Amino acid sequence: MYAVIHLGGKQYKVQPGMTFKVDYLEGEVGKPLELDKVSMIVDKDKVLVGKPWVDGARVKVTVLEHSRDKKVQVFTYKSKTNFKRMQGHRQDITTMRVEAITYPGQEVEE
Repeated sequence: MYAVIHLGGKQYKVQPGMTFKVDYLEGEVGKPLELDKVSMIVDKDKVLVGKPWVDGARVKVTVLEHSRDKKVQVFTYKSKTNFKRMQGHRQDITTMRVEAITYPGQEVEE
């Protein structure tokens, strides 16, 4: 089973138990969050596609940590004018773990 979710203008393909990094989101470390912008769910042979979101679908995640990503070097150079500029950037990120994916009409496995 997997789902495609929308966070911060980007799409992520997630599965239960998976750990992934997103741009910084508000939320306490160790606390659960429920994400409701789910555009697609695939469960075995069942495919649900939303227009734009799947009604009643939820992805439960837990915030693991807030940190900063690796440094990205930005180098600008113009020939013949001896212009050079080096700049760096580190993006704030949030690491999350997917706990469960739920949707209406889901069969419960026992």
